[in-house]
Amino acid sequence: MSDLFWLSDAQMARLKPYFPKPHGKPRVGDRRVSSGIIFIDRNGLRWRDAPKEYGPHKTLYNRWNRWRDKGVFARMMAGLAAEHGETKAVTIDATYLKCHRTASSTGVKKGPRGRLIGRKKSGMNTKPHALCDSQGRPINLFVTAGHVRDYIGARALLGSLPNVDRLLGDRGYDADWFREVLKDKGIRACIPGRDQRKKPVKYDKRRYKRQNRIEIMFGSHKDWRRVATRYDRCPKVFLSAIALAAIVMFWL
Repeated sequence: MSDLFWLSDAQMARLKPYFPKPHGKPRVGDRRVSSGIIFIDRNGLRWRDAPKEYGPHKTLYNRWNRWRDKGVFARMMAGLAAEHGETKAVTIDATYLKCHRTASSTGVKKGPRGRLIGRKKSGMNTKPHALCDSQGRPINLFVTAGHVRDYIGARALLGSLPNVDRLLGDRGYDADWFREVLKDKGIRACIPGRDQRKKPVKYDKRRYKRQNRIEIMFGSHKDWRRVATRYDRCPKVFLSAIALAAIVMFWL
């Protein structure tokens, strides 16, 4: 197949420091297996449908499971994103992703509770939240249920805010407590006020236009079929899929 994905030498050099050290028997080729995992993630295939060029599908699946449980993909994302070097502005936003019935099925004792899946008018969905640098590259990512408000989900991102001048966000982040936290950190809030506010909020409209870069980032993520539709019941598995897509698109 001519459209197979293969990691380059330069990309492998950046990822290799995050690979776990093998114990005992040497691992099967990291480039082939890692490229196969990325191909599955991008195209939303079942593991058994992986092209034979990547080797046995069980090898791909087992490597994905082991590394995901060890937090390898999360460390890759954190380590590579730490090189952002951003000092001017960051952007915060969230988006909705639909959940396939295999992820939202209630055919188990506890139902979807704990899977970070919520119900909206459009159906069952989940909500990835992201913090991006001024180039639209994700610095941090996490997932909540779809019904969680943006400014509530933002609490989890406050600890990863870099030392920057401004934070850009849409009206979903217009909360007094959120503005106060940013002020205490010495960060200016470039966030328009909600319509319900009696007193209008001043913000830099020219700078606010750059907020669309995080929307473009989410749009790029949705080109990856395993991200655009959530098939995984476990939120940790789904977040690993999102992180892997971000690594390949923005940090390699």
